[in-house]
Amino acid sequence: MIRETDHTLMLLLDGVAHAARGEVVSVADVLAEFGDRAVTPFILLVSLLLVSPLSGVPGVPTICAVIIVVLAAQALLGRGALWLPEWVKRRSMSAARVRKAVSWMRKPCAFLDRHSRARLRFLTQGLMRWVTLLICVIFPLSWPPLEMLPFFSSFGGLVIALLSFGLFTRDGIYVLAGYLIVGLSVTATVIALI
Repeated sequence: MIRETDHTLMLLLDGVAHAARGEVVSVADVLAEFGDRAVTPFILLVSLLLVSPLSGVPGVPTICAVIIVVLAAQALLGRGALWLPEWVKRRSMSAARVRKAVSWMRKPCAFLDRHSRARLRFLTQGLMRWVTLLICVIFPLSWPPLEMLPFFSSFGGLVIALLSFGLFTRDGIYVLAGYLIVGLSVTATVIALI
């Protein structure tokens, strides 16, 4: 079970690999591995799955969007323990596919772990934490209708991963990078609509 002091991606990946040690892994299995108080790490974990090849599996981006929106909304409302609907917790997939995705993510995650530390902490607490969580609620809402576009959910997953990784490690540099990408996305959308 993840502890409040465990702030590395490698520990998250180890937990997912442990949950996927059988033939099939469900959302409930992964949730049980991390406990019911690990909201930010679970948002991070789900967003990282979208950056992996799993984002190409039909339905995965939509389920991930639902999970991220529900969890980020709970964090915004100050819920201490996380909750997901039973139908989401029952969703499952091949454990071998999950282990392959975890293996694929290990090298980039190790790099991020080596290069994160407490910086620009004001971006990870107070009002700015609330703003970041609000973005985590709003941004994934576009994923389900656009799931068929290649890399769309991977791009969105990267943004949420940067924001949640920054909150998780208390490294505002990653939060700032997420804000910059959100700002560029909004600007590009506005320009395209004009």
